[in-house]
Amino acid sequence: MVESALAILRNFRILDLLDIAIISVMISALLIWFKNRATRFVFLGITLLGVIYILARFFQLYLTTVVLQAFFAILLFVLVVIFQEDLRRFFERLGLLGRFRKKIFTVTTFSESAEIIAETTAALAHKRIGALIVIQGEDPLDRHLTGGSNIDGLLSQPLLESIFDPHSIGHDGAVLVDGNRVMRFGCHLPLSANAARHGNLGLRHSAALGLSERSDAICIVVSEERGTISLAREERIQEIANASALRIELETFFEKRMPLSKPTPILNWLKKNQREKVLAIVLAGILWVVFGYQRETIGRDFVVPIEYVNTPVEWVLEEPKVTEVKILLMGPPQAFQLLHPDTLRISVDLKQIRPGAQEITLTR
Repeated sequence: MVESALAILRNFRILDLLDIAIISVMISALLIWFKNRATRFVFLGITLLGVIYILARFFQLYLTTVVLQAFFAILLFVLVVIFQEDLRRFFERLGLLGRFRKKIFTVTTFSESAEIIAETTAALAHKRIGALIVIQGEDPLDRHLTGGSNIDGLLSQPLLESIFDPHSIGHDGAVLVDGNRVMRFGCHLPLSANAARHGNLGLRHSAALGLSERSDAICIVVSEERGTISLAREERIQEIANASALRIELETFFEKRMPLSKPTPILNWLKKNQREKVLAIVLAGILWVVFGYQRETIGRDFVVPIEYVNTPVEWVLEEPKVTEVKILLMGPPQAFQLLHPDTLRISVDLKQIRPGAQEITLTR
């Protein structure tokens, strides 16, 4: 065991470190992504099968390896169906990388926004007036919202109360807030696919939960029957005790997505989700040992065609001429897995050819 570990260290290359780093980032992204997702149990089951497959490969359990390989080939198509919403959201976020929000928040700005929303919802709850307020995060929401009208007005308590007035046309819909602007009102949200897990939910609560399942937005619901305030985020919905508690939640939300100080991107990334990142490094290391460690050097023969280039116009190649050659390549098994034999060529450069005996260097 010790000798094997020492052999791995002796043969460890900088490129292997880069290989592990890339896989670690990918695994950590998956772990963080599914940490709070309702589909995380499916992901855990697939991970367990993956661990069994790795162990089967390591201990050379032939039948188990073959069966799991066939299973994973079918599973790939099943995963696209199960995680289609998650994949769409992932690629949407990927498309947002490198884009910066133009809005710059100050302490006063988001404190005022949080205060306005908290006080308004408390007032509406006291009057038993139903309301649904969506506060946008980083995810695009256009494809989730239907109906409604654009407004792009400055956030204020009178504006929100007038929108949710029972005599208002759009009072049954949701209001979309982005920062300190009311962007849209009277719009409809997708209903939750997991409402049964949360008991008897009303239509507004189900809509708020549904959007929280599809984006990073938070939704505030005021119940007109009970006069309570609920907050939906990250596929969960909870009742908020009072306006002060709601204001704290909103300030935390704003600060997380629009920090006041300009953080160092790498340092800020390293500070978050440290447990998942450590686990990702460990898993990437195990995967590299099982699949990526180049234990031995092997040789394989290939028949490669010869091509003659830069032939001078005054020269003629007479038949018979050599058109292919057999070559021996040496390297680790992993290198041959990435090699496509049809890309191999022997190139003979005739540009500097002269009469008489001469030596021609063959290159790939």
